[in-house]
Amino acid sequence: MEKKKFVEAITSRDEDFARWYTDVCIKAELMDYSDAKGFIIYRPYGYALWENIQKYLDNELKKTNHQNVYMPLVIPESLFKKEAEHVEGFAPETAIVTIGGSEVLQERLIIRPTSEVLFCNHYQKIISSYRDLPKLYNQWCSVVRWEKTTRPFLRGSEFLWQEGHTAHANEKEARKETMDILDAYNTLGRDLLAIPFVMGQKTEKEKFAGAVDTYSIEALMHDGKALQSGTTHYFGTGFAKAFNINFQDKDGEVKYVHQTSWGVSTRLIGAVIMVHGDDSGLVLPPYLAPIQVNIIPVMQHVAGVLDKAHEIKAELEKYNIRVAIDDSDKTPGWKFSESEMKGIPLRLEIGPRDITNNQCVLVKRYNREKTVVNLDELVKIIPTLLKEIHQAMYDIALENVKANTRETNSYDEFKRIINEKQGYIKMMWCGKKECEDKVKEDTQATSRCMPLEKESIGDVCPVCGDKAKHLVYYAKAY
Repeated sequence: MEKKKFVEAITSRDEDFARWYTDVCIKAELMDYSDAKGFIIYRPYGYALWENIQKYLDNELKKTNHQNVYMPLVIPESLFKKEAEHVEGFAPETAIVTIGGSEVLQERLIIRPTSEVLFCNHYQKIISSYRDLPKLYNQWCSVVRWEKTTRPFLRGSEFLWQEGHTAHANEKEARKETMDILDAYNTLGRDLLAIPFVMGQKTEKEKFAGAVDTYSIEALMHDGKALQSGTTHYFGTGFAKAFNINFQDKDGEVKYVHQTSWGVSTRLIGAVIMVHGDDSGLVLPPYLAPIQVNIIPVMQHVAGVLDKAHEIKAELEKYNIRVAIDDSDKTPGWKFSESEMKGIPLRLEIGPRDITNNQCVLVKRYNREKTVVNLDELVKIIPTLLKEIHQAMYDIALENVKANTRETNSYDEFKRIINEKQGYIKMMWCGKKECEDKVKEDTQATSRCMPLEKESIGDVCPVCGDKAKHLVYYAKAY
């Protein structure tokens, strides 16, 4: 009865997906709402997810000689306005400081919505020769964008992210950087988050303000909506010309640098929740999970049970397995429910009879499969199980993408599918913004990306009948 009572606090995904998502965020203790609308509190368990994402990606970036820096929180308004297209794209979302202490500021300060202009201003000062290149900088920080509608992790007035900003001697190097980081993000999804991303190039309408080209990783949620989960941008020399970032090349000529920018954010936490979660709460991929094994002592008041639990914990931790013991005074049933709610990949149950038989019970969170394991074999079996769980979760998510990706050459069929089944729909496109706008107006679906490898399923754009130029993945999106 206790387990049922605990689980009933979560709305069913199929009943109300948005409500289910919010319930999980709160009940799994990932976050709480602050008194400022749109600004959330990252609770320890939720922040630990971000820390594990950060550790993984930070390590990968440093392998490729990227360096971490930190730029100021605020941008003088005159500096912010130096790149017109960029400013136009972010102006509706900016928060502005107008008073410092008790005095009105002579120049208003923009709280950073992103840091392109700060990096550009700095690069202009420190780059003068080809010997200064490339500059491979990244920062971990928060940004503020004054969103009208907010949802934890997915869209907030403030969110945490990393933003890389690099400067290169030529277009070839900069474009390679753009695609290398896109690949790194895709690997992050595969190896840490157990999420298969669709990668591709954004259309002109959907690209980042000020970019020449924008690329994205897109994830498909349980409810059939897509989530843009990260982006990389090739800037060309547009920002360099606006900020006069030039250098003397080996041939003696003065040239502008070619720049890139790229980032992922705490939106990835939202993706993990919605791709893997179920009606009992979170289901966390093992390599992301703050706790990989949750030991639950059964009849812990019996002499020796807690001692054995701590002994197992100490042994597993020698092998860098993240372990917790629930030795609270709650009933085992309640503890099982809490462990499920928090999405802990493996639950280890140990009681007096198990100790006598030198065994324990392991329960996989993602499918609730139970296995009786000899205690002497735990240190061998658990790493193998974690690997199997990760792969199984990835395969399930990939199958969901495949089952919910459709293609059509009929606009009427497109509208029917997007309203009845959602998911990704592959359709040819003429390249005109008017057709993109019509799709969004008629269906609320948007172009997610154009696949990196050219595909074709027809010769004409189903929206207008003109000659098709690109295949596009469309979907309703968060």
